[in-house]
Amino acid sequence: MPKYFYYNRPFGLDGGGELPSLTIAYDTWGTLNAAKDNAVWVCHALTANSDVADWWPHTVERGRFLDPEKYFVVCANTIASCYGSTGPLSVNPSTGEPWYDTFPCVTIRDIVRAHQLLAAHLGINHVRFVIGSSFGGFQCMEWTLIDPDFAEKAVFIATSADCRPWTAAFNESQRMAIEADATFDRRDSDAGAAGLAVARSIALLSYRGGIAYNLTQAETPEEAEPLFKRRVHSYQRYQGEKLRRRFNAYSYYRLSQAVDTHNIGRGRGGIEAALRLIRAKTLVVAITSDIIFPPADHKPLVEYIPSVEYHLIDSNFGHDGFLVEYEKLDAIISNFVNQ
Repeated sequence: MPKYFYYNRPFGLDGGGELPSLTIAYDTWGTLNAAKDNAVWVCHALTANSDVADWWPHTVERGRFLDPEKYFVVCANTIASCYGSTGPLSVNPSTGEPWYDTFPCVTIRDIVRAHQLLAAHLGINHVRFVIGSSFGGFQCMEWTLIDPDFAEKAVFIATSADCRPWTAAFNESQRMAIEADATFDRRDSDAGAAGLAVARSIALLSYRGGIAYNLTQAETPEEAEPLFKRRVHSYQRYQGEKLRRRFNAYSYYRLSQAVDTHNIGRGRGGIEAALRLIRAKTLVVAITSDIIFPPADHKPLVEYIPSVEYHLIDSNFGHDGFLVEYEKLDAIISNFVNQ
């Protein structure tokens, strides 16, 4: 069960405006030692929650890179999400009603600054490493720049230094799907649910890619009938419905906008200059078949971060390889963090 941190002061936002207060849901594993020097911070992916063991299989286990017998592992839910931290379904103190579509836009930097407040509350001013994949990698990069001494090491998986137009195009198409749902303007927690299901279907195309789909969704001869019913049709609908049941359209909309704001070079003299400022020893991991953050997108990280190690994982599962290829990841990450 998550714990909660309450910050009862205004929280200024990167794009202007503020949140009157903050609630941050978080989970921990293991024990923080007396020196408070065994902490590890996990930044989660777009629609995940703070329970890493729930969505990242075989990672928070003895002998793995998030070993709770060795580390005090922390993961906090991002603001704008719907898993306990302040977001569109939270009550706006000034109105006494949920924010819904009036919840302000937030950036990756806002998310990190909110989590810095939690770290201070927990008495953690330094971690062994920060780690994140995809949207989580965005947060990790920002953290190493906002507070260069926070992390001894950093692990960036299937991510990039900025949100490229290709990624932003997928996000905009998903938002268009949500907007096309006639219920999206309702002040209701179920508003835009059908559009959210379609958005998830669009997202899966970028997460998996053609290789994975052709491997996992091909019909057997017995499944070739009926003529107008394909196995992949039911898969897309099932995955859309699955997210619709567990997530919220308003949160999805705002988080996808946060993704589009990502550019570590903003206000820092450009991406190259920003990457050269990273002091943490860094591990960069890309996935061969990832089409949303292809290996080429990792090139600036490898070229400009002063202390960096690079690995390319061969996988047929596209961007979702960071979830599927946990054995390969564990070997690479464990070796890096134990050096």
